[in-house]
Amino acid sequence: MLIIGIILGIIVILAILAIIYKNKFVILDNRVKNSWSQIDVQMQNRFSLVPNLVETVKGYAKHEKDTLEGISNAKTKYMSASTTEEKMEANNQLNGLLGKLFAISEAYPELKANTSFEKLQTQLVEIEDKIRFARQFYNDTVTEYNQAIQMFPGNLFAGMFNYKNIELFKANEMAREEIKVKF
Repeated sequence: MLIIGIILGIIVILAILAIIYKNKFVILDNRVKNSWSQIDVQMQNRFSLVPNLVETVKGYAKHEKDTLEGISNAKTKYMSASTTEEKMEANNQLNGLLGKLFAISEAYPELKANTSFEKLQTQLVEIEDKIRFARQFYNDTVTEYNQAIQMFPGNLFAGMFNYKNIELFKANEMAREEIKVKF
C-alpha cells in the first residue's frame, strides 16, 4: 500500500511538473512569435518606404541600376518568403543594398540636398532603429526560450512536447562587409 502511494505521489508530481513546463513553453513560444511579428511589421514598413527612396535616387543615379534592381529583388524575395529564415535572409540582403544606396547618394550632392530624399532617409533611419530594437528583443526572447528548453528538468519536458531550439537573428556576411562604391 505504501509503495502504491509513493508511486501515485511521484506520478502526480510528474504530471504537475509536466503541466507547469508545458504552460511555460507555450508562454515563451508565444513571446517568440510575438517578437518576430514586431520585426516583421517594421521590415514591411521599411519595404513600403524603399520604393519611394529608390524612385528618388533613380532620377539622379541612373547608372546605379544593379543596386536599385537588387533592392527591388530583395523586396520581392521578402514578400514571397514563407519562413522566418527566408525573411531574415531577404532582410539581410536589403540591409547591404541600402548601405550601398546611401553610399551612392554621397556622390550626388544634389540628391543629398533633395528634401524628398532627406525625409525618406530620416524615416528609414527611424525604422532601422525600430528594427534593431525589435531584433534585440527577439534575440533576448529566443534566448530565454532556448534556455528553458535546454536546462534540466525543462529539457525532459521539451522533448516530450516537441519543443526545439529557435535560431537567433544574425547578421549575414553581406551586412558585415564594408561598402565600396566605384564610379
